[in-house]
Amino acid sequence: MSFSILLGKELREQWRTYRFLAVAIVFVAFSGLMSPIVAKLTPELIESLTSSAGQAISIELPEPTAVDAIGQFLKNLTQIGAIALILVGMGSVALERERGTAALVLSKPVSRLPFLMAKFTALTLVFGVGLGLAAVACWTYTVVLFGPLEPGMFLQVSLQAALYLWVLLAVTFLCSAVFRSQIAAGGVAFGVYVGLSVLGMLPRIKEYLPRALIEGAGALSLGDPVDVSRAAAVSLMMVAICLAASWRVFEGHEL
Repeated sequence: MSFSILLGKELREQWRTYRFLAVAIVFVAFSGLMSPIVAKLTPELIESLTSSAGQAISIELPEPTAVDAIGQFLKNLTQIGAIALILVGMGSVALERERGTAALVLSKPVSRLPFLMAKFTALTLVFGVGLGLAAVACWTYTVVLFGPLEPGMFLQVSLQAALYLWVLLAVTFLCSAVFRSQIAAGGVAFGVYVGLSVLGMLPRIKEYLPRALIEGAGALSLGDPVDVSRAAAVSLMMVAICLAASWRVFEGHEL
């Protein structure tokens, strides 16, 4: 059974189980549409809250701009989007091992490497489409609410965020290949996500870690681009290592 046939099977499964639809809705609603709206309304909400508290509190906030919308976009992607990614990805391999369907598929003339790569490619496409739709929605609403927004800059911001999420997807996929329980896979993947976020705050190493891609995207939106080539290179290496490790681990498993 060829890789293309396996990929088609995985994509149909993502569609029939509504995972694709769920991912698209979560990304578009929370990252695409809500980000510019929240950025626009936050000063008004804070002013309303302080007014209801009386004259003792006075907070003056600057007029919101497209930069605030981009910041909210990145925040939602790396929080809500990352959690959605872990929840969907944690069962990619582990769930099939739990149900015994992996053994059924692999009993046919197909090796384990294309089996794994088809799953990861399908997940990448699902989340790539979801992120792409969210980026289009966010850019459109930001232009409507705040005025013109440079599409090239916003595309680069989105690509850096996509690479950050791709690393997390690869880590989750590896955990799913290692553990038979999808709950265990998700728990470990979430722990790695938190760990990478914490390590990304350390001055000496943060420029090499995936988190630097998000910080660089924020700086780019402010018109102060920074070099994220080292973080991008390390991120791509992490994806490759996770995929190679997934294959090696899965090769040694008894199904």
